[in-house]
Amino acid sequence: MKYSEQTNEFNVFVSTSYVSLVQLKKEGKTKAFNDLLLKVLPQVKQYVQHKLNVASKNGELDKNRFKADDIIDQLFIEVYDHIDAVEAASDFHTWLFKKADELVEDLLVDEEFDTYFFENVDNFSKPEWNEMEEKYSTDGDGDFVLLEEFDNNQYLNNDYLLNAVFVEDKDKEIIANLDKELGAERIKRHADLVLLGLPKPMRNVFELFSTYKFNTHEISNILNLSVHEVEHFLKEAKSKMKSSFLNRYMN
Repeated sequence: MKYSEQTNEFNVFVSTSYVSLVQLKKEGKTKAFNDLLLKVLPQVKQYVQHKLNVASKNGELDKNRFKADDIIDQLFIEVYDHIDAVEAASDFHTWLFKKADELVEDLLVDEEFDTYFFENVDNFSKPEWNEMEEKYSTDGDGDFVLLEEFDNNQYLNNDYLLNAVFVEDKDKEIIANLDKELGAERIKRHADLVLLGLPKPMRNVFELFSTYKFNTHEISNILNLSVHEVEHFLKEAKSKMKSSFLNRYMN
């Protein structure tokens, strides 16, 4: 509930800021425009950074070539030039994510996801999970590449991630046990490992839903997918994520 309330409050702040940003642009107050926009973008920057991290790990992008700040700098220009295209203040947050997603996708080559991982994620043994985590979650220096420090990591909320996957009343005990036994860092690390093995559209849908609390219609707009496709990808991602936690930690 706390996470949900914080996210809703931030969404209201973004919508309210839209009106001010439009007015600042009309008045030619570029510095004030940029200062306010900077306060609006922590979630977007987090989303961009995570996409770049995953792309680097999957071999789609040289990790030293682009940084999140490079994308955000481009996004500032996009927002200033095209903010008038936003139809309503309530659409502004999804529009920002859509523009950021387009900028990142322009950098990436087409990805061939790990079909073997996707098809067998329900049946991996604990030693196999541990081996995959060691292989995929560290770079050459032994640092965990998907545990970057973000400007505001309150959005990486452990309880909300689990509640997005374990949705039935009977799952409450499972959530409590996972939270107690693993803790936030281990849960997030396992979720990142599973997401690495999912097809890109499915991964993006799940992250926009679980981390940023967008609904299916908003995700459809951000990713240029039909609502039916979003619902399908979300159902599949939840299923894979749930079975991975159960098989690795609850059996």
